[in-house]
Amino acid sequence: MTKQSRSNRPVTTTESSIQILQRLKDNPGRTLDELTEELDMARSTIHRHLLTLEDNDLLFRENGQFYLSLWLLDFGISARDRISFFDVARKQVDRLAEETGEKVWLVAKEGDYSVHLYKASGASPLETSARVGQRRHLHQLAAGKAILAYLPEEESQGIIDRQGLVEATGQTITDREALFEELAEIRERGYAFNLGESIEGLNAVGAPIRDEEGMPVGGISISGPANRVKGGLLKDELPDKLLATIDEIHINIRYGGSR
Repeated sequence: MTKQSRSNRPVTTTESSIQILQRLKDNPGRTLDELTEELDMARSTIHRHLLTLEDNDLLFRENGQFYLSLWLLDFGISARDRISFFDVARKQVDRLAEETGEKVWLVAKEGDYSVHLYKASGASPLETSARVGQRRHLHQLAAGKAILAYLPEEESQGIIDRQGLVEATGQTITDREALFEELAEIRERGYAFNLGESIEGLNAVGAPIRDEEGMPVGGISISGPANRVKGGLLKDELPDKLLATIDEIHINIRYGGSR
């Protein structure tokens, strides 16, 4: 059964709980009155869901305000631990951040999205709103575009069909033909660029992590402010360091075990 066919018969009570959890993720510390104003649900319905989630320790309440429980962190760590390349790639990400002085991200492909698994900061990183656990559209990110480039074309086409080309900044690629032309260039050189396409003023270079069958399962990106990460640093030096790191990860995955 496909995801689309399953969604034709949603469990509405579960969907309501998910909406509340998502709202509290993005806007922590909401009261019942605030949630009633913000969500298209009856106050009594929201109240019942809040009590159920609180009774099951997924929410906690303080001074009438509701927050996600830290117990959810355990769920997230458990989900991250199933990623076979995480341990070996994390060590390489730490080393790469120290070498470059920039922010380095490790991401995984899950479904149609990129999920931030881990970050390491060098001596002079650019701080942004990106966070571990955040889910982003693949076409907005350097590592995400690198993943798209190495997927079978039918799969990458399907992702764009389902998700569209959502704009994050004025530089985000929103034209389908332009995107697939760039994906062909990425396959030729082995890495992708993000030139202010996810966050204004940020440049990045990314490359895919591929499994033993050559399928992209994740990626690594190096990012920094556009006024510093440019020219030869962006086009030559950082890609060389990134590809060397990716090669080491692939060797470990294929011959040394992933953990």
